[in-house]
Amino acid sequence: MSIFRFIKLINEDKPIILYGDGSQSRDFTYIDDIADGTINAIKDVGYEIINLGGGRNPKSINYVIQIIEKYLNKKAIVEYKPFHKADLKETWADIKKADKILNWKPVISLEEGLKKCVDWYLENKSWLKNIDLNEGN
Repeated sequence: MSIFRFIKLINEDKPIILYGDGSQSRDFTYIDDIADGTINAIKDVGYEIINLGGGRNPKSINYVIQIIEKYLNKKAIVEYKPFHKADLKETWADIKKADKILNWKPVISLEEGLKKCVDWYLENKSWLKNIDLNEGN
């Protein structure tokens, strides 16, 4: 959800509330890759816990925002708040079992996935403008 929020907020010239300095990193994975991995997991492999994700390739929140800025050709307004003590500085998925058992690895890079998301947003923003990002907060 953060990717969509970032795209929408940057495009609408609204501030992104960022808890921490943005150096915290996440193992972002494009939805099509996750869907492919989930479909691959349908095969009978017995009981296994298998992680799907980017594969120990975390990228900082600042980097993600920079790439979105580039694709939107707009500068983000970022409002920094103190880092939340329950948050993690870095998260990533160990996908060795997914590769070995399911023959699965993500194929869409973060940059390509962000480009696809921005393009989709721009094509659909006429009806996306009514989505309230503060709802439920």
